[in-house]
Amino acid sequence: MLTAAQLKAARALLSMDQRALAEAAELSLPTIQRMEGSDGAIRGNIDSLVKLIAALETAGVELISEGAVSEGGGRGVRLKG
Repeated sequence: MLTAAQLKAARALLSMDQRALAEAAELSLPTIQRMEGSDGAIRGNIDSLVKLIAALETAGVELISEGAVSEGGGRGVRLKG
């Protein structure tokens, strides 16, 4: 699961504001704002979550499951390459 804190961290790594992420994910700005305002794991319908994750990955963020290690040796959210 992706948390609001991880989503904010991913945006920070990309130097991307909420509006730019909304456009990249083809979601509305209020949807991104609600996701980031969540307490703990973000909530949304499956389609929105898939679009969000795809946009982050396309932009260069690797999302890693809890307890897993990335190919680069990091944990959590990291910038690819």
